[in-house]
Amino acid sequence: MAGGLLVARDTRDRDALPAERNGYIRVDCYGGLNQMRRDLCDGVGIARLLNATLVLPKFEVAAYWNESSGFADVFDVDYFIEQMNGFVEVLKELPAEIASKEPVHVDCSKRKGQFDYVESILPSLLEHHYISITPAMSQRRDRYPLYAKAALCQACYSALRLTRALEKKGSELLQAIPKPFLSLHLRFEPDMVAYSQCEYFGLSLASMEAIKAARGDRKPWTGEAARIWRNRGKCPLTPNETAFILQSLSIPANTSIYLAAGDGLMELQGLTSSYTNVVTKSTLLSNEDYTSMHGNTKAALDYYVAINSDSYMATYFGNMDKMVAAMRAFKGMYKTLFLSRRAFAEFTSKGLKGKELMEALWKVHNDDFVMGRGSALPDCFCDFKL
Repeated sequence: MAGGLLVARDTRDRDALPAERNGYIRVDCYGGLNQMRRDLCDGVGIARLLNATLVLPKFEVAAYWNESSGFADVFDVDYFIEQMNGFVEVLKELPAEIASKEPVHVDCSKRKGQFDYVESILPSLLEHHYISITPAMSQRRDRYPLYAKAALCQACYSALRLTRALEKKGSELLQAIPKPFLSLHLRFEPDMVAYSQCEYFGLSLASMEAIKAARGDRKPWTGEAARIWRNRGKCPLTPNETAFILQSLSIPANTSIYLAAGDGLMELQGLTSSYTNVVTKSTLLSNEDYTSMHGNTKAALDYYVAINSDSYMATYFGNMDKMVAAMRAFKGMYKTLFLSRRAFAEFTSKGLKGKELMEALWKVHNDDFVMGRGSALPDCFCDFKL
């Protein structure tokens, strides 16, 4: 108790939930599946911090993603509730007196600096008794009391299991991929390139038109600004550049590669011309299975395969990659490496090419992996002994 509020402060009783709650919180999750997964895990920690009952989250996705799947379409709800028992109370359905109301939305997503949930959000929870939140992207989770950290980490690493149907499909995918195999998360879609504000030359006309359509008012950098931007590692690797780095790392041309990527991937022949044993969801699943799936369920399969692959490489460090790296570390699977866009850009801008470029790329990736910068370091403060 603190100032009459039901907010536990004693970390020694981190698993002991107070008998009463301060209200109900629903987490409103936006973006792709792994961004929503991140926000949900954050929301669990926040609910425990504020001693609130957690309502099943609402998945909000932009219309252009053609997405309609919700939390229960991707994750096993009953398992989630069971696994969170003792960490935070989770309800499938609200009490009748609350169910007829819309929650008061409290947007925390753009709050910066020393933002504190207890000071800023708890008063709204106490006043309205039912609120929805979008977690702050800049929050300092390491400052949470231990009981809130424990709830967040339990959600992140133990409580989110795919539905039985999705897990069955994921298992079928794993069985169908020739072993051993490398799971590669390759990001070279039109929206990704447009968002990066990078300009590329030598792409096909179809790719250039797709990028132009995705750009809208977002113009690419030019001149010296473009060079500086690229050398900072801000430009997604093309499939051709990715293949070159894999060759530099002595990845054999006949390696089985599962491509974890969206449907809009461009210039794929830049990879498959060098690596011929590349498989995807669409090539392994039946056409009926694949076309019936939405973006979230497809992303869930990529995540499932990636955390169970013999090795994992990524050309980016986004929400998917952070989640996969953390879970692989949790499972003791450390063959994980993030390909360095910055190193590739810096070396090529200095005129390195051919064997000299390959040797430089080998050294920087080997050093990163040995020192732990490129390997699977969890993006969490969890001690893995909850």
